[in-house]
Amino acid sequence: MRNILHSLVLAPAVLAAVASVPNTAKAETTLNVPFSFTVDGKVCPSGQYAVTRDPIKNMVFLRSETAPIGFHWFLTPGDEDRQATRVTLRFDRNDQDFALETVQFGRRTTQKLDGKTKHTSRQMERIVEGQ
Repeated sequence: MRNILHSLVLAPAVLAAVASVPNTAKAETTLNVPFSFTVDGKVCPSGQYAVTRDPIKNMVFLRSETAPIGFHWFLTPGDEDRQATRVTLRFDRNDQDFALETVQFGRRTTQKLDGKTKHTSRQMERIVEGQ
């Protein structure tokens, strides 16, 4: 009888707590990268890439829409003047090869990913609206 009473009292409290949790849906956008590039020594083909941010854990995920390739990194504070919805992939270029340098999602960014000195830079970016 005591267990039933606890269940009757606790169930509404748990439901109220779950309902009051803010919506933490992942923000996602898709970018078209028109050239192949490397990340952590892996060659990524040109094509559509989904960029997703997990605001709770401050992580960003990059995955190919057409190939079985995916990566994730922690985000650190970045440019406070940037729009919160802007997603930017920044690449280092060495001759004909591109290497992913950073992923910026709004005002947060990854650490430098390619570990090389910067040669010339080519930037792909897309503004995502209404998140």
